[in-house]
Amino acid sequence: MRKWSRRLVYVFVGLVVVGAILLFATGLRIIRYGSGGIGFAFTKSADARAALIEKHREAQRAQGPPPAPAQPAPQDAAPSASPAAKTSSPAAVATSTYWTGFRGAERDGHYRQQPVRTEWGGGLTPLWKQPVGGGYASFVVAEGRAFTIEQRGRREVAAAYDLVTGRELWTSAWSGLFQVQDVGGPRATPVWHDGRVYVLGATGEFRALDAATGNMLWRTDILADAGASNLEFGMAASPLVVDNTVVVTAGGANGQSVVAYDRASGKRVWGSLDDRAAYASPMLVTLLGVRQILTVTDTRLVGLAPETGKLLWEFPWRSPGQAAQPIVAGPDRVFLSASPAVDAVMLQLSAGADGQLAARELWRTTRMNNLISSSVLHDGFIYGLDGPILACIDASTGELKWKGGRYGSGQLILASGHLIVLSEQGELALVRADPKAHHEITRFTAIEGKSMNHPAMSDGILLIRNAEEMAAFSLRK
Repeated sequence: MRKWSRRLVYVFVGLVVVGAILLFATGLRIIRYGSGGIGFAFTKSADARAALIEKHREAQRAQGPPPAPAQPAPQDAAPSASPAAKTSSPAAVATSTYWTGFRGAERDGHYRQQPVRTEWGGGLTPLWKQPVGGGYASFVVAEGRAFTIEQRGRREVAAAYDLVTGRELWTSAWSGLFQVQDVGGPRATPVWHDGRVYVLGATGEFRALDAATGNMLWRTDILADAGASNLEFGMAASPLVVDNTVVVTAGGANGQSVVAYDRASGKRVWGSLDDRAAYASPMLVTLLGVRQILTVTDTRLVGLAPETGKLLWEFPWRSPGQAAQPIVAGPDRVFLSASPAVDAVMLQLSAGADGQLAARELWRTTRMNNLISSSVLHDGFIYGLDGPILACIDASTGELKWKGGRYGSGQLILASGHLIVLSEQGELALVRADPKAHHEITRFTAIEGKSMNHPAMSDGILLIRNAEEMAAFSLRK
């Protein structure tokens, strides 16, 4: 009997192993969520995904040239996601250059261009939805075009899309593949300025492209140029246009941590600091009346002079892997959050008799630990994901006002007094920005797959994406 029992165990184990191999061969993978959980999903290989996207884009091109920039009325039915589906001609509207940087015009996650609809019923019908390449980048939008950067097979691809129809307008590609854990691809959101798009790949390839055609104007490898090694999760900080320069965080030593290039020629203008880079993006801000570049490194938060990169002030901040953006919370205040291993802090800047700036801690809290997402400030209160749970704290004291609703390592923006949250599970949620209580108005599945890319919005159109799908929704009133 024991002999037969052992044989049955061996047969069972063998069947489990064979079954696991077959499931793996057909694409079953373990998905690690940023909030700490794991799941299982069938995925396509990078090459298979690239072939799927190319087939979709070929079908789009077969329809003829894309329509002029346009906007359907909010009540109109959305075109089918199928590239071959027939669509009605929407009415043309004016376009803008509003959302041209990471997380918006001020890089603070606020949409202030126009009021948006906050009555979503049971959900929203997409203007369009279609496959997209891998990576964690978001969109920037200008002149009726949405720009992003994707992984397609073994190439990184910068792409321009028609904002209203989703039609691909051009691509610019180069060899490059960055893979870590279950998601590969570029991480840094492009930036648009004066008819050019500046794109940064996960391994340091940095290019200036003509926004109308995608033609390359200049390129450099920021890691090679700075003598820096790549980060564990790749280059993720979005470039920042400042006057006649474009600034990147390369993370090199000997004054090559933060580097400014001439935005017209690509020639180096200045370099600053010796710090290893973090994942947060530099911001152009004014604190105490002083215009400065605010950025996080591996060991500190700093303010730099835009013209030279000179260090204006610093605050020690040892948070390796920092991804959350700082928040300018007043003329002299900066809020900074990170993982649960580091308390969030509110800083106050002051100027000495000699004009030298310094930062001191006003308060700290364990109630707003942004893992990968960034918080927003609204009417004196900070709203953000404390781990996987949405929370609200008082910006003057750090006091927790409420916590509620699980969204994983999602992302959020603020519009018309409401939080628009893209959960890690691909759901869109509308939450009232009210310090009294968590009030989720609507939540619905918007795209499939793990979603940790920041939403973007311009001209009343909300754009979302992950490593599998991208979609647009009209919130115009």
